[in-house]
Amino acid sequence: MRRLALILCLVAAPLAAQDAGDKARAAAEALEAASVLLDTADEAQDRVAALTDTVRAYEDGLTAMREGLRAATIRETELSRKLSAQEAEVARLLGALMAVGDRAAPRTLVHPGGPLDAARSGMLVAALTPGLAAQAAELRADLEEVTALRALQQNAANTLQEGLSGVQAARTALSQAIADRTDLPRRFTEDPIRTELLITSTETLQGFASGLAKITEDETGPPLPPITDRKGSLPLPVRGVVLHGAGDRDAAGVARPGVVIATRPGALVTTPSAATIRYAGPLLDYGLVVILEPQANLMFVLAGLDTVFGEAGQVLAAGAPVGLMGGPAGNNMSPSGEGAGGDRSETLYIEVREGDVPEDPLRWFTTDKG
Repeated sequence: MRRLALILCLVAAPLAAQDAGDKARAAAEALEAASVLLDTADEAQDRVAALTDTVRAYEDGLTAMREGLRAATIRETELSRKLSAQEAEVARLLGALMAVGDRAAPRTLVHPGGPLDAARSGMLVAALTPGLAAQAAELRADLEEVTALRALQQNAANTLQEGLSGVQAARTALSQAIADRTDLPRRFTEDPIRTELLITSTETLQGFASGLAKITEDETGPPLPPITDRKGSLPLPVRGVVLHGAGDRDAAGVARPGVVIATRPGALVTTPSAATIRYAGPLLDYGLVVILEPQANLMFVLAGLDTVFGEAGQVLAAGAPVGLMGGPAGNNMSPSGEGAGGDRSETLYIEVREGDVPEDPLRWFTTDKG
């Protein structure tokens, strides 16, 4: 009902308000579609894939809703400031309209100087009236737009809250579906003792990544097809914006060979292509880490997750979920930081390694979506 109210509010709004709310309308429809996906995910043959699509749909819908809400907020603020600055002019306009209004008595236009002066006064009033009417119409349009925008913001905020509840339910269902999954192929079985020894004996990510390939045994099945021909066109593992490029120094003054992506709390992290999980768990000072091997001698390192899915040795399809970002869900509510990264409070570190050599991840991934 709230999404319907939002759409009806947009349809009835003045044209400028409708322009400011176009994204909100599209977002309301996207969130409605996401809720339908969530309702039907239990019946899907592949629940994990269906719920992954559902979470992504919610994330895209919520992003569009924030952008639409922010546009409406900015427009409403501009109009409110304009009207506030015109208070004196508005008062004079209202006084003039009352003086020549329909309810004014005929003697109002009678001039004490006689018929000639009365005629001149009438001509003057006739010349001024269209201008006064135009100002009144402009003022009325501004007031109607402010009213429509405020109603839009209220309905959009309600829809946004519903979407946040929906995406949280979808994430919970996805986590359970992954826990119940038993049909993933494996390329090798991890030796936890050797992995733990490698963790304790290495002090750098480079050293750990280099040692991973040497501690696996009994690899089965053909290797995954190479993805070199897709270099530069792979999707980022998470919805976000680049905060630091390869080699840039962070707030602590540390320069790393990977990139830092600013994401929203709870954002879904997926594998950019079919890949084998080489490692999933805590590592050094990187927090929870997933290391993917899409082809021989190529590794994608994803660090800073709050939750990781899967186990070392499992083979994942492209777009399969590998984890979730952390952070309080309430950070998702504010539209004011949209575009400035203010609500993207989590960071995912991505590193690409070919053999023992790090490579700029932006040579592999597209970053045209924020």
